[in-house]
Amino acid sequence: MALLQEWQKISYNQEQDRATLQRFWQNYFLIEKGIYEKLLDNPDEEVSGTVKELADKYEIDIMAMTGFLDGINDSLITPNPIETMEEDTVVSLAFDKEKLYENMVDAKADWLYELPQWNEIFDADKKKTLYREAKNAHTIRNTVKVGRNDPCPCGSGRKYKQCCGKKNK
Repeated sequence: MALLQEWQKISYNQEQDRATLQRFWQNYFLIEKGIYEKLLDNPDEEVSGTVKELADKYEIDIMAMTGFLDGINDSLITPNPIETMEEDTVVSLAFDKEKLYENMVDAKADWLYELPQWNEIFDADKKKTLYREAKNAHTIRNTVKVGRNDPCPCGSGRKYKQCCGKKNK
């Protein structure tokens, strides 16, 4: 079984009670924070090695490293083959700084995007811009407001209040 499948089996185990799963994730988030602190201290250094070597480097177990690799994969310059990854698979942690920051904001991981190391990478204006971009990326805005007596936008020819507006009440 590939490492990612094992990680998902452990981390999303529906048979565990809620308190146990919550403790699992709290512990994982502390591990994740520690790795990011080290990575962000030298953001331009490309860290790479086998999954086992990186787990040893950060003094964590293979499953926690697998979870970390799964989480950071969308922020990497070149994504790792996480679906088929094994202990001896060579992986890279070379990340796109802006993309990583935005993904942390998108994940609502304030313990990560508020790390003090970001202040050395981006100035306050840049962080604010990236934060807004991440928050607005999923915002859906209705540009046309339909009045009660306007023709229904569905094309029926009836007034909005007698057509689709009636369904929304």
